[in-house]
Amino acid sequence: MKYFLLLLFWFPTIIFAQDEIKGMIMEANTENKHIGLAGANVYWQDSPIGTITKGNGTFSIPYSEEYNKLIISYVGFQSDTLTVDEPKMIHHWLQPSNQLDEVVVEQEREAVQKTIFSAQNVVTINSAELLKAACCNLSESFETNPAIDVNFNDALTGTKQIQMLGLTSPYLLITQENIPMVRGASQAFGLTFTPGTWVESIQITKGAGSVVNGYESISGQINTELQKPFADVPVFVNGYANLNGRLELNTHLNTKLSDKWSTGLYLHGNRRDIEVDNNDDGFLDTPLANQINVMNRWQYQNPEKGWVSFFNVRFLNDEKQVGETDFDPDTDRFTTNAWGSEIDTRRFDGSLKLGYVFPELPFQSFGFQASYSNHAQDSYYGFNTYDIDHESIYSNLIFNSILGNTKHQFKTGLTAAYDGYDELVNGQTFSRSDRSAGAFFEYSYTNLEKLSLTAGLRFDTHNRLGNFFTPRLHVRYTPWEKGSLRGSFGLGRRAANIFAENQRMFASARTIQLDGNGGNIYGFDAEKAVNFGFGFIQRFSLFERSGDFSIDFYRTDFENQVVVDWENPREVRFSNLDGKSFANSLQVEFNHEILPKVELRTAYKYYDVKTDFQTGLFQKPLQAEHRFFANLGYNTSPKENGSQWRFDYTLNILGEQRLPNTDANPVDFQLGDFADGYSLMNAQVTKVFSNKFEVYIGGENLTNFRQPNPVLGANDPFGTNFDTTIVYAPIFGRMLYMGFRFKS
Repeated sequence: MKYFLLLLFWFPTIIFAQDEIKGMIMEANTENKHIGLAGANVYWQDSPIGTITKGNGTFSIPYSEEYNKLIISYVGFQSDTLTVDEPKMIHHWLQPSNQLDEVVVEQEREAVQKTIFSAQNVVTINSAELLKAACCNLSESFETNPAIDVNFNDALTGTKQIQMLGLTSPYLLITQENIPMVRGASQAFGLTFTPGTWVESIQITKGAGSVVNGYESISGQINTELQKPFADVPVFVNGYANLNGRLELNTHLNTKLSDKWSTGLYLHGNRRDIEVDNNDDGFLDTPLANQINVMNRWQYQNPEKGWVSFFNVRFLNDEKQVGETDFDPDTDRFTTNAWGSEIDTRRFDGSLKLGYVFPELPFQSFGFQASYSNHAQDSYYGFNTYDIDHESIYSNLIFNSILGNTKHQFKTGLTAAYDGYDELVNGQTFSRSDRSAGAFFEYSYTNLEKLSLTAGLRFDTHNRLGNFFTPRLHVRYTPWEKGSLRGSFGLGRRAANIFAENQRMFASARTIQLDGNGGNIYGFDAEKAVNFGFGFIQRFSLFERSGDFSIDFYRTDFENQVVVDWENPREVRFSNLDGKSFANSLQVEFNHEILPKVELRTAYKYYDVKTDFQTGLFQKPLQAEHRFFANLGYNTSPKENGSQWRFDYTLNILGEQRLPNTDANPVDFQLGDFADGYSLMNAQVTKVFSNKFEVYIGGENLTNFRQPNPVLGANDPFGTNFDTTIVYAPIFGRMLYMGFRFKS
């Protein structure tokens, strides 16, 4: 009987066995030491089949007789192409980018990569894509990609809000190297705290994410990978300036201390001290701002012993002043002389990632993640005050291995987290401590020819959310060549931080009403939703140039939600959901290299996002039902010294948006039911003089479209009609910029 059970257990691993290419990618050095490169791209030319190297530089990739050109690439190193005609072990050294002899670049990795054979719907944005826009911070890194929508948040701070699948960023799990980062107190402005030059790549996962990363993901996950000191250039400098008075400087200083240790000092500063009021309403179109952001990053890797680790510490000081142009904080704060606001944030955070790969079992590893952050924000909006202190501790232990062979893999581990909040809202104190512990198991099956599956389950105990299970499932099926069908399902839960996530409401005359039901979070119950969806992607070749077509549909159904109801212009009311709340998202995308080196990306998106408010079931306000996106890029062929031209153009067309009800206002302050649709055009031209130096110029909102009357009651900011929250379009009009990048 026991032999029968063993045979039953091993039978799936036997029938799905397949050939693989295995090996290790390393940094070239004179002693040919095994200094593994973690995160290097390994993929078959003219194929979507690829992988990335693990922490010690090892990799495995399925072998198929259909392909024989294996491309290896890594940021800061020259790409190589190997001819591989049979399954075998490969040890390969990559040359740093400043050593050009004996290296031939056969093919560049796509700037935006879509998975074909992964069970999860993942879009990867690499550094080449990030260079297509000014990309001053993470919130501005999605302008050239349709996976994420970028909206305007309010008429004062100039902060851009991101959305995915029709839901705002609180319903996304935003991580930094798979450690939760933008959450809690940092929800409103946290995306502006990561400079764009620090980012190596961004992975966007649509739908329910992995149970490994927690239970909070509802509509998806955005993970940011930072530059690695081992791979980043020794010196990098980026300068930026725009006509709205924003000046920015980024500097990376990386030092390789030994063959195992490397460290990087990353410095960021931006400042805006020019008052801009293009619409002459007496209010600043963009805030006066000053930010200092310093990060020290350490990287250790010992491939022979199987160890790799990262350690980061960062300090940030961010100051914003908004309001009327003649507002002086020293004399006008908390007076009726002029309306103004200051938002001062100080943040310290640190994180540790430790990984071990068993030298004799490269498919087996464990990892440990830990982070600590202290976020303190002091702010006021006219006579409204909002202060928050948020201390967060997070840890995650993960073990990876296989069941029989590498087609059957699993991850399991333990998570522990603590969040302490102290908030002061107009003199009223709100304090709470959230503590949770959880365990998870995730199984993955991969058969690149037909099927991939990822199924996960985690159990968490939380002092406010209770005890609960979180299931997640992702399935991929390949019906024919270069085509892929996907489906996903998952639950998500979160504690809504209602004040931190809706700070723009303080910049109005609205009163705040809390209609709680006795729940554990501000008197409300935790939010709970199910997300499910399906998609199809087909790669093709037309006129001997590659392209792809995809269609995705996702639906999010809320079992409970903290509803933010601002249909009454005199108040904003928070309450638990009583009725329906759902978000339907449909995206159709077509991408093709229409001419040699000319790439066209297009997408149409439809959103049906509705919630039961106090007055009925309505479309979410300030949410365009129809959106169209197009991006056109052209790069000249690089010369021997790397010089080339790069051109990029992006068009966004937004349909009409429903406006919150303003019928109770006097006629002069009523906005109607809908805002008309409009289009936005951005463009950038980059001249690369060499591998070390380039300059770029560009513009956003080139047609100079501006929302009329973005500040209601601007002539009487202390009156009952004052409101800065109803913003559906740009305020500051055309914005031109220029900058340079230098590396050595």
